Amino acid sequence: MHVAMFLLLAALGQQPAATPPVEIPVLDADQGGDCSTDFTVVDADGQPIYGALIHVKMRYGFLGIKRADLEVGTNSDGKARIVGLSDGARPLVYHISKGERETTEEQDVKLACRAAFNTTLQ
Repeated sequence: MHVAMFLLLAALGQQPAATPPVEIPVLDADQGGDCSTDFTVVDADGQPIYGALIHVKMRYGFLGIKRADLEVGTNSDGKARIVGLSDGARPLVYHISKGERETTEEQDVKLACRAAFNTTLQ
């Protein structure tokens, strides 16, 4: 009986293994700046959306001649991040989509160098 009691107490005393945090996909815009944007994308019920695409067309350089199309997908927590944005960049419009659902978010890096968007896809 003492052995059974010991086994029961040992089983109750064990803590579940901590699950490591899900890594957030990070896209480096490589513009030499310290600005960044964090995204959390959820559905109408507030559940995170895995694999939502965040796309932005960037114009930079003298007279905005240089252009870049950047895209990153969200993780299982609905999160993604873009770093390396220049504070001198033109305002950015992020197109966020998953299947038929889509929306946009805007960031003027001159006014908000570090932005965070909590976006709901309907």
